[in-house]
Amino acid sequence: MSAPLERTIAALREALGEDRVRVGEQIGERSMTDWTGHAPARAAALVVPRSTEEVSRTLAICNEARQSVVPQGGMTGLAGGAIASPGDIALSLERLAGVEEIDAASATMTVLAGTTLQAAQEAASAAGFELTLDLGARGSCQIGGNLATNAGGNRVIQSGTAREQVLGIEAVLASGAVLSSMNKMMKNNTGYDLKQLFIGSEGTLGVITRAVLRLYPPRAERHTALVALDGYDAVVALLRTLSARFGNDIGAFEIMWPDFFDFGVSLTQAARSPFAAAHPLYALIEHAGFDADDNGERFAAVLAEALESRAVRDAVVAQSVADARALWRIRECTAEFPARLDPINFDVSLPIGAIGRFVDECRAALDARWPSNRSYYFGHIGDSNLHVTVDGHSVPGVAHHDVYAFVYDLVVPYRGSVSAEHGIGLLKREFLPLSRSVEEIAAMTAIKRALDPNGILNPGKVV
Repeated sequence: MSAPLERTIAALREALGEDRVRVGEQIGERSMTDWTGHAPARAAALVVPRSTEEVSRTLAICNEARQSVVPQGGMTGLAGGAIASPGDIALSLERLAGVEEIDAASATMTVLAGTTLQAAQEAASAAGFELTLDLGARGSCQIGGNLATNAGGNRVIQSGTAREQVLGIEAVLASGAVLSSMNKMMKNNTGYDLKQLFIGSEGTLGVITRAVLRLYPPRAERHTALVALDGYDAVVALLRTLSARFGNDIGAFEIMWPDFFDFGVSLTQAARSPFAAAHPLYALIEHAGFDADDNGERFAAVLAEALESRAVRDAVVAQSVADARALWRIRECTAEFPARLDPINFDVSLPIGAIGRFVDECRAALDARWPSNRSYYFGHIGDSNLHVTVDGHSVPGVAHHDVYAFVYDLVVPYRGSVSAEHGIGLLKREFLPLSRSVEEIAAMTAIKRALDPNGILNPGKVV
């Protein structure tokens, strides 16, 4: 460890206290990598502040020393955005947790950044509201990380991304200055909307410490169905039919190609498909309405019409909460990817009408390049998001980077995005120019320089 770094750590201990600054073996494995499985690295120190003031002091000391700082949340990211190097100081928000207020009149929640998404959801539910942001990592991911990455999840088609759930934000700038914009109003047209700078910036412009989130009345009933379809055109037609009939009450519309579906089924308790035969595509659909008297008959009737007209091949409608959970377990098999595969994950966005064609082209291209490859395709098609996972075990000797470059090049002709919801972080930075113009990247770089002139915040990430 260099002498300047040792002096910075000593200054942090003096300012914050010994218990706020961990070094060496005191830094646990959880802080060393994220869900990408990236090679673990122990930061020079891990700071665990308990207040915004302590975050401010930390950044002021590090900025004065020109010391790099990597903000960390629940470490559930899939782009390497929170991974620190041995020369960095990691800043964990895990102790800055708790729901400070639920304002029933404004239908808002004021929450600290280290609060897990699930804890925030449960607090909202206990108060008679719903926090609509939801994703599979809900028990581990933190609100600050959700906002810093503009998290998406299963219900974007109904409720939008994390960005749409935020009214106000408090963030600490690289200098230690606290920018407080804890707005509760729907309308506030007073110049630049500064909170949007930090949402999706992955900790490169400032550290989010608290937020005001929008709450909604809870959906009274949720009805779940698994549908088998002939092909991608039939998928889009069904999505449009359901949107026309139910509007915003369609809470999820998840598509699974057979490779993914079969993998998910193999992990269920019965290890048996809900269908008697195999099909080209599968859709997991959730109808979520406000009418407590809606027993799902309207939803089931629309699916019955689709079956009768042969718009769908087959359908299974959950008859209980347990049935719905069993169907969702097929879709949420991605939690097993790190244990059972060497996952090379892609999170791309494409025009909805082109996703089926892209999957066919991507599969054919991968098969031609690496005939032994195993790839899995699934996504939130209603919001134009496709996920592709290639099992690295099936392409032995091939670097993950080579697979990334190969697939991302296939996205370019579609004018798609190399990141729909996982962010850029460390893993996708070199591919950012495939989705953003020179002028856009220059504008982002200018904002970074203005808010973090010494470049201490999450260096090497995004831009």
